[in-house]
Amino acid sequence: MFIDMAKRSFYRAANAVFGKIGRFTSEEVVLKIIHSKCVPILLYGLEACPLNKADLNSLDFVINRVFMKLFKTSNLDIVRYCQEQLCFELPSVI
Repeated sequence: MFIDMAKRSFYRAANAVFGKIGRFTSEEVVLKIIHSKCVPILLYGLEACPLNKADLNSLDFVINRVFMKLFKTSNLDIVRYCQEQLCFELPSVI
């Protein structure tokens, strides 16, 4: 339940970023803003919750979807390559 609220809030914030600057700036700038403003919304309070593997995968999926939207792809290999090149860690790694 708490994870669903965190994901919903993250999507709301990320969509606001995409709506304001998403197509006018570079991908690096958008990701930096999402990393600094939206990822803390997603992770806030989760250290107090016991997370299992499914929960971590669910949080990773949220980040993967942002990359899919930003780079206009559904290929997970491309998404992972972009995350690696841009040094963007998934929540399961953090």
